[in-house]
Amino acid sequence: MNTQILEQMESEVRTYSRSFPTVFTKAQNAHLFTEDGKRYIDFLAGAGVLNYGHNHPVLKKALIDYISSDGIIHGLDMWTSAKRDFLEALEEVILKPRGLDYKVHFPGPTGTNAVEAAIRLARKVSGRHNIVSFTNGFHGVTMGALATTGNAKFRDAAGLPAQGAQFVPYDGYMGEGVDTVAYLDKLLKDSSSGLDRPAAVLVETVQGEGGINPASIEWLQRLDALCKEHKILLIIDDIQAGCGRTGKFFSFEHADIVPDIVCNSKSLSASGVPFAMVMMRPELDEWKPSQYNGTFRGHALAFVTGAAALRHFWSDNKFERDIQRKGRIVEERFQKIAAKARENGFAAHEKGRGLMRGIDVASGELADAITSRCFEQGLIIETSGHSGQVVKCLCPLTIRDEDLLEALDIIEENAAAVLR
Repeated sequence: MNTQILEQMESEVRTYSRSFPTVFTKAQNAHLFTEDGKRYIDFLAGAGVLNYGHNHPVLKKALIDYISSDGIIHGLDMWTSAKRDFLEALEEVILKPRGLDYKVHFPGPTGTNAVEAAIRLARKVSGRHNIVSFTNGFHGVTMGALATTGNAKFRDAAGLPAQGAQFVPYDGYMGEGVDTVAYLDKLLKDSSSGLDRPAAVLVETVQGEGGINPASIEWLQRLDALCKEHKILLIIDDIQAGCGRTGKFFSFEHADIVPDIVCNSKSLSASGVPFAMVMMRPELDEWKPSQYNGTFRGHALAFVTGAAALRHFWSDNKFERDIQRKGRIVEERFQKIAAKARENGFAAHEKGRGLMRGIDVASGELADAITSRCFEQGLIIETSGHSGQVVKCLCPLTIRDEDLLEALDIIEENAAAVLR
């Protein structure tokens, strides 16, 4: 396996090739194959980009047919048949059945572009500058989004102070029995608290990079009510937790709330093609032409596969129910693994929602040891959390049961070996 040119020329900033030092050549659903023929089960799925697996035949056919017909590949924000088809699918399959009324903004193609656009819109609409974000939150690494990202690893690399946001404790951050919504409410009502009145509150319903931290349903509902009471916009970052990852298309559906603004990306194209959107209540659409633009705003190929995925997977509730069923399988196995670790004297617990799950082993060194052993046995799986202490499941939502169970066996075996 020749990796010389890769090691020689690629920047030292690379990450995943250090954890998984092999050359991949092809993939299908939850399987990755290397150029020397080894098969791996994928529990990473492009960090949540590939919720529908690798090279799904329905999506691949839609893409090939579109390219073969000389469809528009790039059109800035001009109207195209591909854009119209995506918006029709979004309206008919996703928004109307959920009683949601949003206008859609296509910024640049990545999640951080969506967050940048959302916070800039909130500032424009409200006339205020401050954004409230939460401990362990991750919203991107461009300068505006970075200000709302908590991890010092990313903030310290910016070269400039990250400005424009203030952090408050996420649900559970201060331990059981500490009401962090009441804490935020107190800060907002006290003119001497030091909290600048915010334009918006930005939150993940399940923190992904922060360690698979799920906010409780009650906490999300009370946060929504607090924002309404104080006339603060609520922005849900659904970039990793959206597109079915938690068992609903939108992660905030579990709490039966309607955010003012929603950021979506990652699996939105369904095929790994970069794609992002911001959805806003219609009255918030105060943009003037070209006030927020970009060369790749609304990638036509992403429109094609995104629309095909919405119609194929979300026209009824069968796929949703299957995600929830698989989520329960992972939950039960992760609880078993964590319980065994506690019997051996290790602090460990399972957490998450749907198929966005993790095992917190309280140590990045232990979590790395588990995932490294898993890789040796044919499983691609990563860690997350403030110190990388969470072994993280982001398998394709389309994974076959036999692959899911094989992967869980690998995790259980290697967690037991490390956590003895």
